[in-house]
Amino acid sequence: MKTLIASVLILVGSCANIRHSQKIENLENSIVFNNEVIVQKYLNTIQTDDLKNHLEEISSDKYNGRKTGEKGHNQVCNYIREHYKTLEIQPPKSHKDYYQKVPKSALPKGLNDSQNIIALIKGSDYPNEYLYITAHSDHEGVIDGEIYNGADDNASGTASVLEIAQAFQLATKNGYGPKRTIVFLHVTAEEVGLHGSNYYTEHPIFPLENAVADLNIDMIGRVDDRHTGNENYLYLIGADKMSTELHFVAQKANSTFTNLNLDYKFNEDNDPNRYYYRSDHYNFALKGVPVIFFFNGIHADYHKPTDTAEKINYALLKKRTKLIFATAWYLANSPNKLKKEIL
Repeated sequence: MKTLIASVLILVGSCANIRHSQKIENLENSIVFNNEVIVQKYLNTIQTDDLKNHLEEISSDKYNGRKTGEKGHNQVCNYIREHYKTLEIQPPKSHKDYYQKVPKSALPKGLNDSQNIIALIKGSDYPNEYLYITAHSDHEGVIDGEIYNGADDNASGTASVLEIAQAFQLATKNGYGPKRTIVFLHVTAEEVGLHGSNYYTEHPIFPLENAVADLNIDMIGRVDDRHTGNENYLYLIGADKMSTELHFVAQKANSTFTNLNLDYKFNEDNDPNRYYYRSDHYNFALKGVPVIFFFNGIHADYHKPTDTAEKINYALLKKRTKLIFATAWYLANSPNKLKKEIL
């Protein structure tokens, strides 16, 4: 009898494993870009020169390191806002100047009022489902008389969002607009403790229960020491923590269009660097929104005045931006909303 019971348990366990592996395989196989030619067309509009122009402007000395609440950061916010106006990408109806004020009462002591910048392309089929693409616009300011330009951190992410927005708007004008609403969100006060994204998620303009995902871009223009000699990589953090499907969507976007080496070293739960908790996606995750943090890792110029534009790898920045665009395209256009499910 004991032998029979043991055999039955082994059989049941094996069937369960088979069922789980089959479920995983079915999910992976279900993620298909049916319109690869169209996606590729708009991927090709993401240009090195455009990224470079944005990045050099945002990280230039004239903005004095973009410290939250100071004149330089306010001027950069205006530059971002004017770009959306030029592209004819609209603000939310509730915030017609593109700004969500972040009052100094919500910021660390000594800082002035600041603002998040919000622009959107409305979805055609599911306008009340929202895909967020985020990056922080602030940096360290001036310390001991030296300007901290923050070219990688995070002019790179800001430039990437602007270029992604332009590609989606071109597609929209040509009749290939997203099915879900895409929200381009530039948050303030990341460097002083993720306060801009915290303010947004505590005062969301669109209900976060309807958010599909947040794709957060923070430092994607450089190469870290771990990948010296093998620069064709990008760290992905958080993709599988709330949605196995999101994890596979990013992988499918990569294998279809960009073929970067996706590095999950910092995605481990026991990662001592705790990067999952250190950028703006985390405040979305706290509200139950699936996230991906796109990141190139730390380099010698991190949080130093030497993080300047001439050190950016612009060809790599373009390739990484294309991966994020392709991931966003799938999430915004898939027939079914992303499942918040871990398999």
